[in-house]
Amino acid sequence: MSDTAIAAQPATDATDASGTTDSTGTSGTGTTVPAAVPRKQAIRDSFVPLLVDAVLPMAAYYALSKGFGMGTVAALGWSSALPAARTVWGLVKHRRVNGLAALILAVNLVGLVLSGVSGDARLMLAKDSAVSSVVGLVVLVSAVAGRRPMMTNGLKPWVVKGNPARLAAWDRLAARDARFRRAERTFSLVWGSALLAECVARVVGAYTLPVDTMVWLGNVILGVAIVTAMVIGGGLAADPMEKMVDAETAAPAAG
Repeated sequence: MSDTAIAAQPATDATDASGTTDSTGTSGTGTTVPAAVPRKQAIRDSFVPLLVDAVLPMAAYYALSKGFGMGTVAALGWSSALPAARTVWGLVKHRRVNGLAALILAVNLVGLVLSGVSGDARLMLAKDSAVSSVVGLVVLVSAVAGRRPMMTNGLKPWVVKGNPARLAAWDRLAARDARFRRAERTFSLVWGSALLAECVARVVGAYTLPVDTMVWLGNVILGVAIVTAMVIGGGLAADPMEKMVDAETAAPAAG
């Protein structure tokens, strides 16, 4: 699991309670209004990192091991450096330390060091599941004990669709509607559980299947976990939340 949804996202025009917009991101009364995130931006931020963190390392492994005859451990090590390098670049680019990005980077680096010292290719494969397990646990804790579930940053752009009125409706519901907050927590619970299940499956595969098989199968397992989380999380949380936002957005107009 990568830091898919942690990149800073640009703001769009904001709106105040009366529905007027201000391109500076403030309302007519001078109060700063949270900016909506364009949905296309959310899609790009979600899937481009997945390509870098999953597809490119897999291609690099097979190119290095099969094409250039590099040893299995060395090929796994060099291919695993790509996601770590992307995380470092993200931290440097945004000039701020993101907790999730730093966590993922630390787990990756520790796994690479331990795998390099041991020379165990299966341990190098299993380290990828450590990232999923740690992030999954953090997501679950944020849903149960945190004031704001971690997966909200990825869910919110899909629901508000870059519409300032929908963004304001989301904020009102999050402040006063228990059912809305419960659905918000459910979304993170689903994702956290999916990541932990993916971790278990990849660890079992790393120590029971051939290394060459697990290099591609690990990405399949990750893909299945993501699709499963999207389907279940959508049915239990995202879709109901979108309907609540629809109703809340329409309410002022009806009044």
